[in-house]
This record gives sequence, structure tokens and C-alpha cells, in this order.
Amino acid sequence: MKVLVTGAAGFIGGYLVEELLAAEYDVVGLDNFSKYGPLRPAGEGHPRYRFVEGDAKDLGLLRELLTDCDHLVAGAAMIGGIAYFHKFAFDLLAENERITAATFEAAVEAHKNGRLKKITAVSSSMVFENASHFPSEEGDQATCPPPTSTYGFQKLAVEYFARGAHEQYQLPYTIVRPFNCVGIGERKARTDEEVMSGNVKLTLSHVVPDLIQKVLKGQDPLHLLGDGEQVRHYTYGGDVARGILACMEHEAALNTDFNISTAKPHTVREIAELIWHKINGPDRPMQTIADPPFPYDVRFRSPSVEKAQRLLGFEAVTPIDDVLDELIPWIQTQIEQGKI
Repeated sequence: MKVLVTGAAGFIGGYLVEELLAAEYDVVGLDNFSKYGPLRPAGEGHPRYRFVEGDAKDLGLLRELLTDCDHLVAGAAMIGGIAYFHKFAFDLLAENERITAATFEAAVEAHKNGRLKKITAVSSSMVFENASHFPSEEGDQATCPPPTSTYGFQKLAVEYFARGAHEQYQLPYTIVRPFNCVGIGERKARTDEEVMSGNVKLTLSHVVPDLIQKVLKGQDPLHLLGDGEQVRHYTYGGDVARGILACMEHEAALNTDFNISTAKPHTVREIAELIWHKINGPDRPMQTIADPPFPYDVRFRSPSVEKAQRLLGFEAVTPIDDVLDELIPWIQTQIEQGKI
């Protein structure tokens, strides 16, 4: 089996390429390095991996790469932290629509004329940005108010592309919604601007790596965006990759959607305390200052994971404590190398 992964050099893409290679797939990765600039992609040098530097909007290139592929994972997109949603409010909609349209057009043709069996489309938990039913179930995105952010709105459009391509052209699909993916691989992007959070400059605007940076740099009291009671389900990148693979392979995943998430919620304050004591020891008390939150900083996001458990036998099993043990030293190294 041969798989094309768009956005292969991205954060989730890196975990997914490694997972696919471990599962003995032949993998073609496509990325234009637009976010971080040139870097060594995951899987480089593996005998079953071919990396292509190119643009996922290039319909001709997509057609060429799909001629001998059995599966397509559509992961390429402009994406960033919450500050990114404001800075690129128009581009997130326009650029990601161009990527999505080219990807699905190429997939429809490859399915009709070639051997492509299915597209797995990577959506986002942001489709539930304005949900009021918790835990949010697959299907709630069709009944809750549409997302306020252009990023969330466009990710909802990705899901309509998948359903529309199936309805009109019988293109098989699975929609995957990762929730708050955390792990190694995120670094300062080309377009990131430094902002002050207390006495520490930050660029990522992702809560877990930002908190780790601030604690590693000695910030005390620790600055939180808002009151710290925002609830998220922080899901390890390796678990997200396993979930995507399960959605690719399982017959029960055909022409439907899945939330891919840990079942365990945490508040931002709880995560901050875990990070604080891992770095500063158990006896040093944590004091905090509440900074104004960004707009689009959703107070509560909690998914149902029952469908993935029941139909796919999938569970995200890595506890956040173990994720932090991997992530803290990685961020320390990135700080020392000036990459984050």
C-alpha cells in the first residue's frame, strides 16, 4: 500500500509519516516548507519514504503523485496558534480553500482514473468552536452554530468537500478531527511575531509549549492567558497518528467522521501546575497572573471519543504527564539552539 501525505513536514505530519513507515506502508510526503522553512523531514532516508518539496495547491503535481497511490491523507494547511487566527484571518480562509479544492479535485480524478481507494481528510476540533453540547459528538458540527474564526470555518468546509466529493463522485473518505495535539516538532515559524507574556517573549501561541518556555526561563509569577480555567483535551501527537492510521485502515471508518482525542480533560491551570513542578520541583509554590485572553480562546472544548472506541477500537492512551517528560527537554534544546 502506498500513501501520499500532504503537509508531511508539519507537526502532525511528522508523527504520521513515522507511524505509516512503522506500519510498513510506502509513503510519499509532500510539503513546501512554508511554515518553518527548510528542515529535515521525518522519515528522511527511509527506503520506503520519498519526500517531495512542492505546493499542495499544484494540481498537476498532485495528479502526478497520486497516479500510483492507494490512499491520500490531506493534511496540508496554513495553521498556527491562536494569535495566528487573527494575523491571518483572510489568508487562513483563502489559502486553505485553494489547497482543499486542489487536493479534492486531484483525489476525485485519481479515484476515477487510477487506483486511489480513499482520502482521509484532516479537519480540526475548531469546527466545534461554538458548541454548547458536551462532550461534543460527531454530528454536532452540523447543528451547533458555525465557527467564528475563519480557520474553524474553513476546516468545516473541508468536511463539506469530503461529503460533497462522495455524494457527486463517490470518492470514499474519512474525516479526522484531532483535539489539541501536543508533542515535539513545533518550532518558531517564518511568520511568527514575538509577543511579550510578562517578561518572556513568545511566538507559538500554543498553551503547552508556551507554558514550558516561560517556566524554563524562570518566569515567576507565571503569566496565564485568562483565568486558567479553560478546558482542553491535550492529545499526544503519536496517539493522533495512530488514530489517523486506524481511520485509514478500518472498514468501519468508511464515509464517516471521528474525533481523535484523549478522553481526559485538563484546565490550563492544571497543565501549568504539572509543568511548574516538573521543572521547579514539588515544593516550590506556583503563583500566577491572569493576562487578557485572545478572542477565539474557547472556554470549554470537550469531545466524545465513544465512536472511535466503539467502531475502530482506538483510544488515545498517552497521559499528559508522559508527554511533558518528552516535550520539556526537547523545548529546552530548542531554546538553547534559538529555534523556538
